[in-house]
Order: sequence, then structure tokens, then C-alpha cells
Amino acid sequence: MRRTRRPPLLVVAVAGLTVVFFLIPLVGLVERASWSTLTDDLTSTEAATALRLSLICSIGATVLSVLVGMPLAWTLARVRFPGRSFVRALVLLPLVLPPVVGGVALLSAFSRRGLVGEHLYDWFGIQLTFTTAGAILAETFVALPFFVITVEAALRSMDQRYEAVASTLGAGRLTVFRRVTLPMVAPSVAAGAVLAWARALGEFGATITFAGNIVGRTQTLPLAVYGALDANPEVAIALSLVMLAVSLLVIVSLRDRWLERS
Repeated sequence: MRRTRRPPLLVVAVAGLTVVFFLIPLVGLVERASWSTLTDDLTSTEAATALRLSLICSIGATVLSVLVGMPLAWTLARVRFPGRSFVRALVLLPLVLPPVVGGVALLSAFSRRGLVGEHLYDWFGIQLTFTTAGAILAETFVALPFFVITVEAALRSMDQRYEAVASTLGAGRLTVFRRVTLPMVAPSVAAGAVLAWARALGEFGATITFAGNIVGRTQTLPLAVYGALDANPEVAIALSLVMLAVSLLVIVSLRDRWLERS
């Protein structure tokens, strides 16, 4: 009979303290919440406006991430070209770049005096800074890598023999992608979209730097939390609880997928 070795007590103790380190701030947030007025706080005009705008911006950023991220993920997974590692590093850069720096970079590119923004305004009259479209752009900048790396990993790991068989039977590239590739990576596409949406929903630094903090136009939930901390902390805590619940829901719903990969 195989004996079960006892785990080192010191390791278990450190692991327990680490869990407590993550748990204490969350317990503090829940403990400080004003549960008797929570419904009123969440249905206040300020909170409702920020919640509606957050949903619009995060869903818009997710749609953009899927539309442009899918071709990019496929290219990175299937096409060998010089500089592919550099392109992949460039795509993943927003994951480690400080969000405020990302906002400054977006200002340099898409503001009215930016590299591209100047031409957009002169030729089409389009201004992205301090607009809802600008908030969507900022959220896409930080959320897109989550979708790309998830789908690229799925494309790399799938069995390409099914695609080869479909090709030998006369199916074109688009048909192979639509009838074979996409169904096989559909769960990863969905997971990447959910991760991108969750990241976009919690985006703060790039949004406030590039799009500002204008109520009803660019003030999303994280910005509303920041603005309400001094004037109305009950609303800030209530909105924080909403974001905490959404984040936990996303992590729990994707847990099996991550564990399966590991």
C-alpha cells in the first residue's frame, strides 16, 4: 500500500499566509459595504450611468478584439515569417505595460495632434480623445492580448490533420476554417472573448489617460469608483463589489479550462 507523504508544514503555512494576503482586502471590502443601502447605491444615477457605459465600452472592445484578434492569432499560430517573435512580443506588450503609459502612447498616436489622430481629424473630422469611442479604443488596447494569446494557443495545440483531410476533399481555405478550424477552437475563442471582456470592464489607467473621466461619456465603472471614493464612498464600495463579483464569476467559469491546460 502506497503511503501518502505529509506535505512540509512550513510550505503549507506559507501557502496559507499567501491565501490570507489575497483574502483580507476582499473581506475588508465586503465588511465596509453598506448592505442596507446597497440597492440604492447601485441604482443611483451616477452608478447606473457608469454601469451602462461600462457595458457599452467593454462589449465594444470585446467585439473589436474578436474581429481583429482572430486573424492575428491565426497568423501568429500558422504563418512563419521573419520577425514573428517580435510581433508576438509587441502584441503582448500591453499585458506588462503600465496602463497609464499605454494611455500616453494612445495619446501620441490618436489624439488630435497624434501621429494618426491628426489625419483622422483633418480628413474625416474624427476625434477619439475624450469620447466614448476613445474609451472603447483604450479598452481594446489592453484587452486584445488576452484574446490573441488564448486563441493562438488553441490553434497551435489543435490537430491540423483534420484541416488537411478537409483540404484533400476539395474544401477551400475559408470553408476549412469555417467548418473545421473554428468549431475545434470555439471554446477557446469564447474563453478569450470572456477574458478580454473582463479585462476591458476593469480597465482604468489607459482609459482615464486617453479618454478622460467625463460622466456619461467616458466615465466607466473603475473611473466612477475612483471619483466616488472621497465624495461618496458607499457608492464606490458598492460598485467595487459589482466588479469583484463579475471578476470572480469569470475566473470560476474559466477555472476548468485553465486547469485542463495546466
